Amino acid sequence: MNRPPDHEHLDDQMVKMEVNLDDISGEWLGYVMDLLFESGANDVYYTPIFMKKNRPGVLLQLLCSHQRIPHMKKILFAETTTLGIRYYPLTVHRLERSFSKVLTPWGEVTVKNGIHGGEHVQQAPEFEDCRNIAVQNNIPLKRVYEEVWKCLGEGKEK
Repeated sequence: MNRPPDHEHLDDQMVKMEVNLDDISGEWLGYVMDLLFESGANDVYYTPIFMKKNRPGVLLQLLCSHQRIPHMKKILFAETTTLGIRYYPLTVHRLERSFSKVLTPWGEVTVKNGIHGGEHVQQAPEFEDCRNIAVQNNIPLKRVYEEVWKCLGEGKEK
């Protein structure tokens, strides 16, 4: 799957696709989400909604590149109960991304950095690294995150 470049840029070839669903099980929705991500969706999410006659439903939305529309439509029509798909052109401003490492008492954690105009404006520990440390050391996940944030505040990045 092609990933966007790591430099800051505007991506004007993106599309937001959405469908309203009121007759599909949660298990199917999880399966559909996995298929969409595996097929190149950049993001997939669900929002509870109320439809005609006050029926509870789900709004499935996804973000993908323009060239992925045919494949996403194929999945949505084959794997959901929708009878129609809405899609809109979308521009995404993507920050430059870099990665650094923080050494905690339990091991290294990768940190994703967001850079805007040459200035670091975002930092986020990678969940899987933190999760693995928490499981392997039988400690709370939040403790791992606290330690990473502490190290970042003390300038202990590699």
